Amino acid sequence: MSFFNPTHLINTYGTAGVLFVVFLESGILPAPLPGDSLLFLAGLFASTKATADHPHLNLAVVLIGAFALAVAGAQIGYLIGARFGTKLFKPDARFFKSEYEQRAHEFFERRGSKAIVLARFIPFVRTIAPILAGTSEMKARVFTLYNIVGAALWAIGITLLGYFVGGSIGEKNVEKYDYAIVAVIIVLSLIPPYFEYRRHQRKKASTAKT
Repeated sequence: MSFFNPTHLINTYGTAGVLFVVFLESGILPAPLPGDSLLFLAGLFASTKATADHPHLNLAVVLIGAFALAVAGAQIGYLIGARFGTKLFKPDARFFKSEYEQRAHEFFERRGSKAIVLARFIPFVRTIAPILAGTSEMKARVFTLYNIVGAALWAIGITLLGYFVGGSIGEKNVEKYDYAIVAVIIVLSLIPPYFEYRRHQRKKASTAKT
């Protein structure tokens, strides 16, 4: 299955493909999955009729399903963290690399409980943050509250953004601009990790001088 090409994934697996990736990326598998662009594109395709190039997706199903599975994926990630802790993260691990834990942990420490919401919009971090919340023994009710808020803003917000953009550009132009729009979403999703990386590098350089 192509998890890295959102257009191909939706054309091949439809709503099920979108929801499966959302579930995995919300707290199960810290891999570079295109959750942001998938949700946006799902909303875009929900605003148009089915064509030879792409299917029509039911907006209500995408919204409810994405929200529910985003919450469920993160809750499972929280339970994984509470049960297994830092034993998951190893330097030579394929997915749960120690460097991912370190970056996400620093982000989590600075932002506190709000990090659960903010992490939704940062690839990799959105998967690891629930696990770290469980590891740090954050109260389950506190995590659940912020998890629900974050899932709503991310899954519902980005999908609706795609839906309204699709309605604005018109059905006939969706095929013309869908790849360009996905490219923009991918670039935008990389901005937060970029600034986190720069901050990490500055801190590292400052520590080396002392």
